[in-house]
Amino acid sequence: MSRRCEIMGKGVLSGNNVSHANNKTRRRFLPNLQVTSLLSDILGHEVRMRLSTRGIRTVEHNGGIDAYLLSTPSTKLTDEGRVLKRRIEKAKARRESAAA
Repeated sequence: MSRRCEIMGKGVLSGNNVSHANNKTRRRFLPNLQVTSLLSDILGHEVRMRLSTRGIRTVEHNGGIDAYLLSTPSTKLTDEGRVLKRRIEKAKARRESAAA
């Protein structure tokens, strides 16, 4: 399992540890990933995802996972985000056609 946010794509960065004597050794900056369950109103169940804390804040700021995915262009989403967006769009179309 990669250390990458499933919505925003934020991943591992690399840099240097710099000592007081100015010795440089390579290090990794890991994203703060959390396994979280987001409730999708359109799908009708929770979706478990591995998101960065910034990704969780962005989704909540935009009104939930459904609103975030539907308002974000597919080019800015990761592969997992595109798959979930397609599932939500299909479920939304099914729900609208049943209501009409």
